[in-house]
Amino acid sequence: MNSLKDFLRSIFPDRHPLRLFYHKCMAVLAVLRYEFPANKMMVVAVTGSKGKTTTCNMLHRIFTEAGLKTGMLTTVNFKIGEFEEANLEKQSTLSPFLLQKKIREMVSARCKVLVLEVTSHSIIQSRIFGINVDTAVFTNIENEHLDYHGTFDDYMQTKGRLFSALNTSARKPNLQKCSVVNVDDPNGGYFTAFPADQVFEYGIQKGTYVARNLQSEPGGTKFLLKIPNGEAEVLLKIPGRINVYNALAAAAAAAAMHVPLTVIKSALEKMQPIQGRLEVIDEGQPFTVIVDYAHTEKSLEALLGLFRELTKGKLILVFGATGDRDRTKRPKMGEIAHKFADTIILTNDDPYTESPEGIAAEVRAGIPRTEGNGFWQILDRREAIRLALALAGPGDSVLLAGKGAEEFQVVGHQKIPHDDRVVARECLARAVDVTLN
Repeated sequence: MNSLKDFLRSIFPDRHPLRLFYHKCMAVLAVLRYEFPANKMMVVAVTGSKGKTTTCNMLHRIFTEAGLKTGMLTTVNFKIGEFEEANLEKQSTLSPFLLQKKIREMVSARCKVLVLEVTSHSIIQSRIFGINVDTAVFTNIENEHLDYHGTFDDYMQTKGRLFSALNTSARKPNLQKCSVVNVDDPNGGYFTAFPADQVFEYGIQKGTYVARNLQSEPGGTKFLLKIPNGEAEVLLKIPGRINVYNALAAAAAAAAMHVPLTVIKSALEKMQPIQGRLEVIDEGQPFTVIVDYAHTEKSLEALLGLFRELTKGKLILVFGATGDRDRTKRPKMGEIAHKFADTIILTNDDPYTESPEGIAAEVRAGIPRTEGNGFWQILDRREAIRLALALAGPGDSVLLAGKGAEEFQVVGHQKIPHDDRVVARECLARAVDVTLN
């Protein structure tokens, strides 16, 4: 079966007109089968390169705090009201039939709001066809998925289609069409230019929804949230500047639905780290262990930069690069790892159909270290994590980057069970047990 799929892909590449026509047909059939369920809810769609999942979860928390039963679909998790389940599909935006089925379940559960993570792939492949978006949120954009899009301009224009549809899609009773845009992003102006009833601009440097007086703390970030009709001090328990941006995006989108500032503040302060996003693994060890999804040069740099400041001892990094994706980022990721990390352990990260050794060689091109000199290559990810934890001492930070909350590795066409969090906990529990005995 896999060989047949590979053969068909060689004839009809991902963006071949016939492939895209097939995707569109499936999307039309799906939305007809489930009778356009998104039309019965207020829909907030979040797109961008980074921060989508966290922003969606923040929005779910805010709307729930405001008394609105909310459904949510993201890379990591699905929620219908307070019920939550993990997304095991390895798709940020689900395939049309599963997506429409989930939305129909939300309508049946009487959800009033749908918060949806939207990728560029899903836009091109018509997966969100028939979902009438009321508020579109832009987090940021960087060079990503160029293996699929070809150029950055194509990638950005694809994201823009979510915003251009605001002015052409049908209106729901008593709902405006709004856009929420990070104007600190160099390309923010591209997205604010799309017509909408209201454009909400947010940022740390610019915008009408802004964060001031940022204070980084080990347990998060304190900042002053300023909106046009008020301000409030927020203690966000999720660390990192990127999460302040995510909080601003969620606050502005909630304000578009007239959620009071007091509710926004309360909800943001109750937020806990999302699974696999700056997730702390604590088994009583005298050092910090963090699992994060960072898998591009910019997200890796942000992660390492944050913990370089917070770490008194050594910074130990376990990471790899994904197969069948943009190869140009691999040596850049190596350079960033070399710049920030005291110890680098290069390993596997979903090689797909590529050679793990070949991927590692391209990453190593950016790491001017010899084996054993603050650098090891261990392609068995479990063993790589084990070594990182064995090397750590009091005051150190161990960062397990790239996989986040994913529960398997994709090698060839096989999904092999693997969860960085489970492996880390097993290794740490064993080490603590040995120490106590």
